[in-house]
Amino acid sequence: MAVISTEQIKELRDKTGVSVMQCKKALEEAGGDLEKAIVILRKVSKQIAEKKADREFGAGTIGSYIHNNGQVGAMVELRAETDFVSGNEEFKTLARDVAMHIAALRPEFLAAADVPAEATTAARAVFEKEVADKPEHMRAGIVEGKLKAYLKEKILLEQPFIKNPEVTIAGLVDSAIQKFGEKIEIARFACFSVLGK
Repeated sequence: MAVISTEQIKELRDKTGVSVMQCKKALEEAGGDLEKAIVILRKVSKQIAEKKADREFGAGTIGSYIHNNGQVGAMVELRAETDFVSGNEEFKTLARDVAMHIAALRPEFLAAADVPAEATTAARAVFEKEVADKPEHMRAGIVEGKLKAYLKEKILLEQPFIKNPEVTIAGLVDSAIQKFGEKIEIARFACFSVLGK
């Protein structure tokens, strides 16, 4: 077993925000490899989030962000189970970071389930026209790939987080669930801009 130093644990904690004990355990499992430990923690985050999925929400916070030019802003409702977590400064920072992401990338939908069938059908029709000159046996795959990429840009939970593109917004929320030990979710969001900028 690799000897894990306090510096390695601190570095992993600084990168992930996860508890010291979980960082140490992940580093031990990864044989001291920081990148492998990050992957392990992400996997654990998703498992923890799935276990907490049936819990009830009782608290939350509204995060907001106004870009420095005053022309674009966003608000997000981030829910938690208790006031203890929703009153935490790190939780409020998470809400503000998500609001900043929304102001920058302007997603249209929260989750894939929120995309109306008409929007998917219209996009599919456009992509089918674009690939009409491709060999017939390749068209369906190309269209599906284009549709998936197009929707990923429009769905908040599937977008890569602007501060760390290696993590999606859904992954960011899963990490927060692991960090705070409670069920957390983005309930709704809105983006505003002056004169449609």
